[in-house]
Amino acid sequence: MSGVWGNKLQLSIFGESHGKAIGVVINGLEPGIELDMEMINKEMERRAPGRNKYSTQRKEGDKIEIVSGFFNGKTTGTPLTAMIWNGDQHSKDYGNIKDTPRPGHADYTGFIKYGGFNDYRGGGHFSGRITAPIVFAGAVAKQILMKQNIVIGSHILSINNIREDNFDRVNINEETLKELTLKAFPVLDEEKGEEMKNVISNARDNLDSVGGIIECSAINVPAGFGDPFFDSVESTLSHLLFSIPAVKGVEFGAGFDITKMQGSEANDDFYYDEAGNVKTYSNNNGGILGGITSGMPIIFRTAFKPTASIYKKQKTINLCTKKNDEISINGRHDPCIVLRAVPVVEAVCAIGILDILLR
Repeated sequence: MSGVWGNKLQLSIFGESHGKAIGVVINGLEPGIELDMEMINKEMERRAPGRNKYSTQRKEGDKIEIVSGFFNGKTTGTPLTAMIWNGDQHSKDYGNIKDTPRPGHADYTGFIKYGGFNDYRGGGHFSGRITAPIVFAGAVAKQILMKQNIVIGSHILSINNIREDNFDRVNINEETLKELTLKAFPVLDEEKGEEMKNVISNARDNLDSVGGIIECSAINVPAGFGDPFFDSVESTLSHLLFSIPAVKGVEFGAGFDITKMQGSEANDDFYYDEAGNVKTYSNNNGGILGGITSGMPIIFRTAFKPTASIYKKQKTINLCTKKNDEISINGRHDPCIVLRAVPVVEAVCAIGILDILLR
């Protein structure tokens, strides 16, 4: 079933965008893990809607309620279950899409797969809203990883055709990654960030949307974790990343640009540093060799398509009359989902790495 993922660490997500609640069940956590709820709430706030003019104005506090597996501030070792009660739904805004699927959405494919019984309001179970409980699970995983000095952080690499510089694949430091998690608009170059904001604002004003790329890194992951082929680090992380709604591409290290290099350039030469640790002079392979961590920073980029919900009139079909039709979408939508997707990318990265370490 698509709502369940994991090996040693297993997740089960549930709920619909306009249902009573959404949530996650986490299996595989050791007993006695102390959870910092303040840190978890901050991660939830990073993803929450309605925080600024660059996101949907739907007001959801995304307040987490842990209903099992947590006692006296620590995990019990039994399934950890967390719920978020939905509140600010405008379900009437979706009355016109019952028979006229929205272009770019899962309305049509969901209708076919589930025989018309799917909850179409706000995208139902296909909605990006379901990433909120995933961020909770990621916040838990992040805390466990931080005890092993593994730090995860991201920046918005591009919005539409505005792009800032990539991470230095070799010399990413903990301070930079932590500072990015505190920024309302996480970029390395503030001037480029302003240009990105203008692109988002222009798209919103023109009743349209834009997409972008998030670059994420996990540092201090020890060498030797992961497996070749089906359970490679890339396979595990890509599986999770492509489960995020609107993701259309993932690349590691130098990514597709590695195809422009000679082997002598693409290969990451080894050396011992002053402390006797094995390092590489470059990191074109993104900290992964043969599906196994090399000890260098894990680096990947995730491409998000423009928000499918736009206010411009679009061509569609009428599933009831079997004729061509047009649709104008109502409701409250993000002109760009990239900003709110940053903590989601970090969350699935943490979940994937923790599962790899537990394996």
